[in-house]
Amino acid sequence: MTKNGNSDTRVDSLVYSYAADAGGLEEENRFLKESVVNLEHELEKFKRTPLILCEVRDIIDQHALVRLPNGNEFLVEVAHELHPLRPGDGVLAEQKNLTIIKKVNSCKRFDVERFVILERPTTSWKDIGGLKEQEQEIREVIELPLTQPDLFKEVGIYPPKGILLYGPPGTGKTLLAKAVANSTNSTFIQVVGSELVQKFIGEGAKLVREIFQLAREKAPSIIFIDELDAIGATRMDVGTSGEREVQRTFMQLLAEIDGFKPLDNVKIIGCTNRKDILDPAIVRPGRLDRLIYVPVPDVAERKEIFKIHSSRVGFEKKVDLDLISQSMEGFSGAEIRSVVTEAGYFAIRDSRRRVTEKDVLRAIDKIRGTETNTDYMSMFG
Repeated sequence: MTKNGNSDTRVDSLVYSYAADAGGLEEENRFLKESVVNLEHELEKFKRTPLILCEVRDIIDQHALVRLPNGNEFLVEVAHELHPLRPGDGVLAEQKNLTIIKKVNSCKRFDVERFVILERPTTSWKDIGGLKEQEQEIREVIELPLTQPDLFKEVGIYPPKGILLYGPPGTGKTLLAKAVANSTNSTFIQVVGSELVQKFIGEGAKLVREIFQLAREKAPSIIFIDELDAIGATRMDVGTSGEREVQRTFMQLLAEIDGFKPLDNVKIIGCTNRKDILDPAIVRPGRLDRLIYVPVPDVAERKEIFKIHSSRVGFEKKVDLDLISQSMEGFSGAEIRSVVTEAGYFAIRDSRRRVTEKDVLRAIDKIRGTETNTDYMSMFG
């Protein structure tokens, strides 16, 4: 019995072993077949003709007028299985006869995001020193229409579509724009005017269109155009091809501003240091018609700004704020912030954890450009 029992056990183990091997071979065979199929699909991709990305310009009967990336336009056939197309849709077309094969969401990519700063600002009104009058005007023009649109409907007036902040550099124009975007919980789209000037004809105007399209998608939103004078300078009758392209971009900007409906959730804030060279068309009523001057702060405002920027700084003892604010005569808000930073560096160079009033006064001299280099050389031996 024992001998036969051992034989049966060996037979069973061999059967199980063969079954396990067969199962493993089947699994490996299935995996290899899948690999072969995947490789065949990859080879087919290399053999296919690449498709070209186009934009639908118009629908004419059963055909579509498409625009190629190089600017050429063609009337082409449309595949029957496609959903109804509309002007502005992005499509893929076969390269030989440009028959539309597939609809894509290319127009939703917003290539413009490479040129703009898109954010939800954290700057609040308490972070801005002085500028109470400017703050009040911006709140009336930008904040109220976005937060209480029914109020304007009841009164029966249309709020301005945008404002222009102008004044010396570093006086807080960008901070004002970010603060109002934060107070309205709006998307802040910041673009530099010089970035709108592109190399090829029509690219700048397209970029402007995409900026406003992006703003509508992200509404409520605020478009902040810094250095507006880069594209909004007074137009001339003659000029180079580059200057004419700048004018095309500028005219597209004017068209986009005029195209907004009243009480829309998109507002425009322009910013410039050279209001004197702006084209009158951009600041006429109905466009950026509320002009807000942001001046260099006075002595009381300098004191307030210094207190804001130095709120996290540890001073060795109480400093004379009146003396400091008077010593910074003619300083902008950005320069006052630099004074606080430089005063901290003086303390760090002397291996101190606290800032003294002397550090602040020396920082003021350095920013003004009146401190001698001898002091710096003595610090480092």
